[in-house]
Amino acid sequence: MAGNTFGRVFRLTTFGESHGVAVGGVIDGCPSGLKIDNMFVAKEMVRRKPGISELVSNRKEDDKVEFLSGIYNNITTGAPIAFIIRNKGQRTSDYDALKNILRPSHADFSYLQKYGIRDHEGGGRSSARETAARVVAGAIAKLYLTKNKISVHAFTSQIGNIILKKDYKDVVITQAENDILNCPDKKTSVEMQKLLKLLKTEGDSTGGVVTCFIQSLPAGLGEPVFDKLQADLAKAMLSIPAAKGFEYGEGFTSASMKGSEHNDTFVSKKGMITLASNHSGGIQGGISNGEDVYFKVAFKPVSSISKIQSTTDLDGNEAKIQISGRHDICVVPRAVPVVEAMAAIVIMDHSLRNKTLSD
Repeated sequence: MAGNTFGRVFRLTTFGESHGVAVGGVIDGCPSGLKIDNMFVAKEMVRRKPGISELVSNRKEDDKVEFLSGIYNNITTGAPIAFIIRNKGQRTSDYDALKNILRPSHADFSYLQKYGIRDHEGGGRSSARETAARVVAGAIAKLYLTKNKISVHAFTSQIGNIILKKDYKDVVITQAENDILNCPDKKTSVEMQKLLKLLKTEGDSTGGVVTCFIQSLPAGLGEPVFDKLQADLAKAMLSIPAAKGFEYGEGFTSASMKGSEHNDTFVSKKGMITLASNHSGGIQGGISNGEDVYFKVAFKPVSSISKIQSTTDLDGNEAKIQISGRHDICVVPRAVPVVEAMAAIVIMDHSLRNKTLSD
């Protein structure tokens, strides 16, 4: 199985399955001398972990990170940083009835066709459990970027048909961080919670959108052809389980705009060249221009629902399926820190390519 490594200079390789002994990763390319704040790493893990409310999966995991190498006295040495997160909340019995059944909209069939074998216990590598390793690497990348005054923040902007009617520039990010759904508007969050509680009683699920913005990013990050900054951000986001769409700047709205409406004109302020608007989302020609980078990631409804569905068994016989176990109603609230993590990894990787930031 290839395709388990992301990044060029700052590289993350993840391993492990949903119901295996552990998940974890190896980070290569992290500069030496970076102070690791273990409390910050732990806090980031809490934001993603299950079991923190009635509106997410009630699987219990402490998600404690064990660093095995590459850090000495809380300082990175420049060597590969290996870490594991032990799985303690496995309950494989939940999947006994699914051993010979293909779950609708899961990776069961495609994995079976590609590898000739599948892990029916939680989906193996296709499980969102793998993203725990991404959050660890993202936390380290955030520490590096914070040292250079670059911030990466994301929040829940849509769950089902409930949409936050607020621009990212008007968001108070601490309000999102203190909200059960990572939504920065209390009234909107309450409506989202009502929807999720209703879907829970119906045994159904829904999708949503995460909005992310990156501030104080210097101009010059990204490559002009295949490694455009937005292209790497898109790949990072669409590699997250359940991600279905990515747009940056005005995104799909730009398709209905005029050039005179979409163009970001240059102006001079106090002798500095800047832009009068930011329809481009902080990226032009695949390279950051010094403005805020902002984008949205759409996530599909959770596939594991308790409603009775039609499917087939592995022999092609018609069957009915009713999935039990511990599953999210919507992945979006727990996807917020994963989106931030992948964004931070991309920005750190491009920064190290350019060496535009200090080590």
